Amino acid sequence: MRPSVERRVPHSGDGLGAAVALARGSAEPHVLYENRGAVCWAEGELAVITVDGFDGLAAVGGALRDLGAPRAYGWASFELAHGGRGPLAYFAVPRNEIRFVEGAAALRSADESTLDLLEKRLADVTVTEPSGERVEVDIETYDAAGYREAVAEAVSAIRSGQLEKVILSRTVPVQEEIDFPSTYLAGRRGNDPARSFLLRLGGWEAAGFSPEIVVRVSADGEVATQPLAGTRAFDNSVFDVARREELYRDAKEVFEHAISVRLSAAELATVCAPGTVRVTDFMSVKERGSVQHLASDVVGRLADGRTPWDAFAALFPAVTASGIPKAEACDMIRRTETGDRGLYSGAVLTVDADGAIDAALVLRSVYRRGGRTWLRAGAGIVAQSTPERELEETVEKLRSVSRFLVPSCA
Repeated sequence: MRPSVERRVPHSGDGLGAAVALARGSAEPHVLYENRGAVCWAEGELAVITVDGFDGLAAVGGALRDLGAPRAYGWASFELAHGGRGPLAYFAVPRNEIRFVEGAAALRSADESTLDLLEKRLADVTVTEPSGERVEVDIETYDAAGYREAVAEAVSAIRSGQLEKVILSRTVPVQEEIDFPSTYLAGRRGNDPARSFLLRLGGWEAAGFSPEIVVRVSADGEVATQPLAGTRAFDNSVFDVARREELYRDAKEVFEHAISVRLSAAELATVCAPGTVRVTDFMSVKERGSVQHLASDVVGRLADGRTPWDAFAALFPAVTASGIPKAEACDMIRRTETGDRGLYSGAVLTVDADGAIDAALVLRSVYRRGGRTWLRAGAGIVAQSTPERELEETVEKLRSVSRFLVPSCA
């Protein structure tokens, strides 16, 4: 197939707002992916790769090589790790792509004529800020009793030695139709995520503000993950400093974080060269929207013969979305929660032709699929957990998204 063509044009405006406007005007599958201010927007499906297990992930790189394309965008469901109704992962090589860089936009499309059309679309974009109207959602009481009961059962299982930690979640329906592009833009203006995304791809619509990555693998084999565990509210008030100090003093939160870092390092050690795995930043605090978390950076270098997908498979699902040990935690999640998680606690990914992978953990998001719209959040449960506090933690996390839901008529 003929390689795509690229063009760099001046663009000094708001790249994030422009990408949202392009998504709003698109009738095709699309993905907006943002990495700490670096914004990419992709549209259309030149090729699609669906996967039902880790073994199939290598096909993504093969498709990029065959097409001479630089990048694929996709998602992996939580069930990819242990099986479920397929497809469990979905990747698309886009027909059109724009990467916003400092003072410019790098455009890519199939040929010069479609590139001309893409450039015109970008030039004609009007960035519209979301209205102040919001959809009300009952994040505090919906299924609260059921969640407290599930936490109590999990604490009992942990104290009996069945496992050390499990993340149990609860789902809150959104009854009113929402405007996904406006919700994403409002939420991104009000959150400081590790990654953010807006997508309509493979049957899913989602707008999310990921607090952490599952994994980042560079083309030269550097691997990084950043487990976040341990949570307190954050609301830009005088109480935030006291809550941060409380985080550091709380034995339950520190223990939950420490065992998560321990497992992340052990998982990386299975695919990294001996002696390269290390914790470069232990237990700092990251502010993520309506919450603040204990955070650590764990890094390593791939061993000879190992691939970026090996690193992804070693770390997926994220310890901060599953538990310890993972097999036992995932089994409890399947027994306790209703239905598959799907995109929640899975990943949204970019995959580059040079082998680099960037995988955002899908939390703090709003989802639409099969005519339903919902929010979902969980809490890390250990032996010292109490049902009331874990319920409160889910409310704090849900607030990162619920306060930004823009009605579709606004």
